[in-house]
Amino acid sequence: MRRVSQVIVRKRLVAVFFVALLIFTVIVGRLGYVQFVLSDFLVERAEQSWGRDITFEPERGKIMDTNGEVLVGNQSAPTVMVVPRQIKEPEKTAEQLADILQMSVEKAYSHVTKQVSIEKLHPEGRKISEDKADAIQMLDLPGVYIAEDSERYYPNGAFLSHVLGFSGIDNQGLLGLESYYDEELKGEQGALSFFSDAKGKRMPDIADTYTPPVDGKDLQLTIDYNVQSIVERELDMAEAKYNPDGAIAIAVDPKTGKVKAMASRPNFHPSQYQDVEASIYNRNLPVWSTYEPGSTFKIITLAAALEEGLVNLEDEHFHDSGSVKVGGATLHCWKSGGHGDQTYLEVVQNSCNPGFVQLGERLGKDKLFEYIKRFGFGQKTGIDLEGEGSGILFQPEQIGPVEQATTAFGQGVSVTPIQQVMAVAAAVNGGYYYEPYVQEAWLDPVSGEVLEEKEPNMMKRVISEETSAEVRKSLESVVAKGTGRSAYVEGYRVGGKTGTAQKVGEDGKYMSNNHIVSFIGFAPADDPELVVYLAIDNPKGTVQFGGVVAAPIVGSIMEDSLRSLGVKPRKDGLDKEYAWPDEPLVEVPDVTGMKRKEIREVLTTLHVESSGEGDEVVAQAPKAGVKVPSDSTIRLYFNDD
Repeated sequence: MRRVSQVIVRKRLVAVFFVALLIFTVIVGRLGYVQFVLSDFLVERAEQSWGRDITFEPERGKIMDTNGEVLVGNQSAPTVMVVPRQIKEPEKTAEQLADILQMSVEKAYSHVTKQVSIEKLHPEGRKISEDKADAIQMLDLPGVYIAEDSERYYPNGAFLSHVLGFSGIDNQGLLGLESYYDEELKGEQGALSFFSDAKGKRMPDIADTYTPPVDGKDLQLTIDYNVQSIVERELDMAEAKYNPDGAIAIAVDPKTGKVKAMASRPNFHPSQYQDVEASIYNRNLPVWSTYEPGSTFKIITLAAALEEGLVNLEDEHFHDSGSVKVGGATLHCWKSGGHGDQTYLEVVQNSCNPGFVQLGERLGKDKLFEYIKRFGFGQKTGIDLEGEGSGILFQPEQIGPVEQATTAFGQGVSVTPIQQVMAVAAAVNGGYYYEPYVQEAWLDPVSGEVLEEKEPNMMKRVISEETSAEVRKSLESVVAKGTGRSAYVEGYRVGGKTGTAQKVGEDGKYMSNNHIVSFIGFAPADDPELVVYLAIDNPKGTVQFGGVVAAPIVGSIMEDSLRSLGVKPRKDGLDKEYAWPDEPLVEVPDVTGMKRKEIREVLTTLHVESSGEGDEVVAQAPKAGVKVPSDSTIRLYFNDD
């Protein structure tokens, strides 16, 4: 019996040993698994449990013009954050914060006692001034932190506002380029991380860690600050003079598609967008609005007829009686009684509707609308701006003789301003249709190094160089001899076309004495470097014609912009044909070296202001050769005896 008992005991001991060994193996295995497999996960969870982050917002990338002029920058605007569990005297802390931040004590107290790990004082503590931030830091309040932050700064106020757009309080792009390129502009958040126990007290044995924010990339635009300033100035003057319902202007480089300027009215300040109606800031009219183009659309009909060889501008004649009957409808010329017998070049100069109806009939429905689509109408241009419209064209089954005829002179179709500009740019640049764009390059925010540069995108060829040259020549004659005389610029060869489009009312009928008047111009006429389109919606207190209202404004924009761009004046263009009440300009003679008594015989139609006591002219302004109105004043500088 004793032997049996010993055997049993041994078996039990062995069993216990193996059970213990199994348990030990499981424990060791588990410890090893935790140590080597789960360690990173558990440490991360522990750090998350203990960690508190004071976030540091990155600076949004600056937005600059093509020459590096800052259009949108940043300025320091710190944010107040609190860790409620670290605050020792909530009532006192709330009172002090409320006093500096100009908020109620009750609201401040609700923030500092909130059951969260970290709390932003929103909105009173968001993006505060440096003075307020310094005042809070001087109090040295436990649990109160000042986080770095910034806000957008617009050094030029409402300048280019519809294109630039704006960003929100969390530095997210909300509209315009700020929204379109938000991902590249916004950068990445940084943080100062510290560790605290369950009671929220900082753990002094664990060092704080700082992850710096990564600033957003700087955006360089195709916009030229000087050209944009000229456009803004002219729109402001037009708004003050005509009190229009709206106004837009676009300037592009026809050889690349680069947008050099874009503006519309009414306007707004990007940092104060809440002060105006959403309909003002939420619509970039040059790319969003659609309307009947009027006579500026005749350029497309002209280009199509020339490309197809259907008209000889100088040899063929057309008789305009003042109206033409098409499909039972009577379509009138803008001039009562018509223009009589004229060449087709004069049809273009006079913007004669019946003459363009004839060109449309020669093209036929299919060819006319083929060219309209070829020039980009009825589809988006692809410009890198939000809210672009595509315009409205007749459906093929809707096009009858009347629709074909009215389309030929710009009535019955709906286009966007940017479509107009790019189509005309293609018509005068040799026939190349470019995609318009405003983003020129991305720059490193620290070094300024170019990270990525956009290349012009030539999408298609729409007409030949020979046809484009004829279009340029005929449109230069419009400015020198036709309806666009008011856009004539002495010393520069300007071509262009007027437009006067009726607006459709809510009842579907055309409104009386309520037009969109426009002018599209380009220069130099033989080798265009700038195309400018301007439209004024319902100008008040004036005759509503594009040649009266819009053309002189484009002339001013063109003259100042070309000088700014370094385009040299020339004297080889067409001379302007003056019509009453306009008077020809007088060329300033060279009077340097003349005596006082001699200049009286030379400057018979000009007034004189003089400087100096001597008898001999040593300098003059303007210089000899400049043409000025006959009653202008010139300044003469005499030697001092």
